[in-house]
Amino acid sequence: MTGTRAFDLLLTELTIVTVDACMRVIERGALGVTGGRIAWVGPADELPPGATAARRVSLAGRVLTPGFVNVHTHAILTMVRGVAEDLGFAPAYTPGIPHGHDVTPEEAVALARLGTAEALLFGSTLINDTYVHADLTLPAMAALGGRVFSCGRIHDADFSLIGDGHWEHHREIGERTLGEALELAARWHGKFDGRAGVQLSAHAPDTCSDALLRDIADASRRHGLRVNTHLAQSRKEVVQVLHRSGRTPPQLLEETGLLNDRLLAAHCLFLDADDIARCGRAGIHVAHIPKGNATGGTRAPTSALRRAGANFALGTDNMHADMVEVLRWALAIGRLQEDGVGDFWQPADVLRMATIEGARAMGLGDEIGSLEVGKRADMVAFDFRRPHLVPCINPVGNLVHVAQGRDVEHVWVDGERVVESGRPTQADLDTILRDAQKASVALWQRARASA
Repeated sequence: MTGTRAFDLLLTELTIVTVDACMRVIERGALGVTGGRIAWVGPADELPPGATAARRVSLAGRVLTPGFVNVHTHAILTMVRGVAEDLGFAPAYTPGIPHGHDVTPEEAVALARLGTAEALLFGSTLINDTYVHADLTLPAMAALGGRVFSCGRIHDADFSLIGDGHWEHHREIGERTLGEALELAARWHGKFDGRAGVQLSAHAPDTCSDALLRDIADASRRHGLRVNTHLAQSRKEVVQVLHRSGRTPPQLLEETGLLNDRLLAAHCLFLDADDIARCGRAGIHVAHIPKGNATGGTRAPTSALRRAGANFALGTDNMHADMVEVLRWALAIGRLQEDGVGDFWQPADVLRMATIEGARAMGLGDEIGSLEVGKRADMVAFDFRRPHLVPCINPVGNLVHVAQGRDVEHVWVDGERVVESGRPTQADLDTILRDAQKASVALWQRARASA
């Protein structure tokens, strides 16, 4: 490349893990940003002669990766952090702890901002979040500078009864929750300079009736919105759907028009061989939650699903937002299923799941997920000068095997720095922490009083 180049931002002297098709790793690299997009990437000594930048940052000793795409989160569920992990399946259905329908709007915003800040600090430049009060939490989360997809839970089961083992479906609940999701999309999809979006969040096959699932599929087609759901996340779900509909959960989603390459399905734990093949043929995107699953004593058949043709992306789900930890768990769970180390599960595979494959699951593979010219400048700089990351012979191996989310130093979204030296730039972290603690204490006090 010849000629003088002028960049808005130029990062130099760092190692760049591109996650492009060749998985290039560029030592002593440079990356230039213009208009929020990557305009140049390559070795620093190959920069165009006379290249200038409004902001030039030397980051020797750092490793730059694409921003993580965290495809499945419930930011508000930070409210049960440190407790729900030890309660078994679905604390949301467990009496005596805070539930979604207990959360006030003010508490929802405080807790959602905490979960979003945590995700950003750990390198997630996009989170796909679902829970309650999404009309308020989506703009509050997007204001922190990252990409935020959000939606309220779409369901027609009465959640207040499920903890007692009763599934009652009410058409008015389904009409209300689907209507609220479509209103949310009409108001916020594509806003915040394109950083905000909506996927239709069908809660799960057991909490959505057959009729509501068909309505969601129809709404997805009419409005051009992708769908996410929990799929085969518990044995109870499988038993309930078989009893109600005479189908396994994947069979039911196939019949209702949802099992396709626009579906993002979380967990996918309890699938037989036929359903694994069915999901693979459909080309669904699996939102793999390896740490959360393992904490609950379960693991998804990830090797079989990958071989069947399902695309894998990664999410943190509940209670924490460290995607680096999730990388490590995904690799370990895969190797346990392979009964050893082989080519099928390598660090590069899980890094792709956390970046470009997650971007594809969100319908954004042409925009984010790798560090390539023309893509949006969503980037994370890890500080590899720390003792546990030295020596660095293989940056991808170090990142997956020994790094931590706390090693994130800087985060950029559209070329704008939203985390600097481990602190958010768009909000006061101390205020976020104080508000979230206050909200959680109030929720737990009410939950214990009603138990």
